[in-house]
Amino acid sequence: MGQSNHSALHNFILLGFSDHPKLEKILSGVVAIFYFITLMGNTAIILASLLDSHLHTPMYFFLRNLSFLDLCFTTSIVPQMLVNLWGPEKTISYVGCIIQLYVYMWFGSIECLLLAVMSYDRFTAICKPLHYFIIMNPQLCLKMIIMVWSVSLANSVVLCSLTVNLPRCGNNILDHFLCELPAMVKIACVDTTTVEMSVFALGIVIVLTPLALILISYGYIAKAVLRMKSKAGRRKAVNTCGSHLTVVSIFYGTIIYMYLQPGNSASKDQGKFLTLFYTIITPSLNPLIYTLRNKDMKDALKKLVRVHQDSAKLKRTSKS
Repeated sequence: MGQSNHSALHNFILLGFSDHPKLEKILSGVVAIFYFITLMGNTAIILASLLDSHLHTPMYFFLRNLSFLDLCFTTSIVPQMLVNLWGPEKTISYVGCIIQLYVYMWFGSIECLLLAVMSYDRFTAICKPLHYFIIMNPQLCLKMIIMVWSVSLANSVVLCSLTVNLPRCGNNILDHFLCELPAMVKIACVDTTTVEMSVFALGIVIVLTPLALILISYGYIAKAVLRMKSKAGRRKAVNTCGSHLTVVSIFYGTIIYMYLQPGNSASKDQGKFLTLFYTIITPSLNPLIYTLRNKDMKDALKKLVRVHQDSAKLKRTSKS
């Protein structure tokens, strides 16, 4: 613990992509663009679903939560990352690094569980349509969201506390662009088998259990869709479920590859790019995935644009 306390006095150095200086300049532009898309797209979804009374349903309640989560998730990473990419300084304060570690793990766990809750919502809507609003009542939806955020917070506290308390013997160089759990574990100067197995075990609970529930839900949904006689109803079900399945495939694919391998066998550059993909690119794709296949959301966004245009015209008229 004395060694750990000694290393805690220093800032952490985030190497990021410093061994590829030309790539850093390109990445800074790409990351800034995708961050802007994430901010605009997810904010638009939140505002459109709040302002349109037709979208005050459980499905869009959970979608608003996903959009809000994506905004928080990327904002906890991107500003610090851009500072490091743009300037020669690659440091982050000890406190800032620990906060980022806890928040990053918390938000990542939330997304795993939230996607499972969203699949249950789709299962209820398609397999039990007559009882949908009775089952998915506002009280249950709120309880589900509270459970998701609480369980995820507990997971983050347990795993990050185990990681933070590892002695580092003065090592403060993280071979990553953020304070991520595997990168923190690698700089420990003691045997980390216990921590790695804990990550693996809790990863099964937080990642594989929700994924199993998602697959079970979609098994029942597939049966229900095949029984539908209406082509329009079948098309609508495929569109709404297809968007969710696309997000699930992208997010869970990278998460499983990164965290559910004993010893984390991904190469360092491969690991960085995978992390970059699911933390920055995926949140920017979610709004596009959900809006391009969803007529109701498209209509709500058009209304939002018209309201903005009308308010702008009124301002111009009042000034003139």
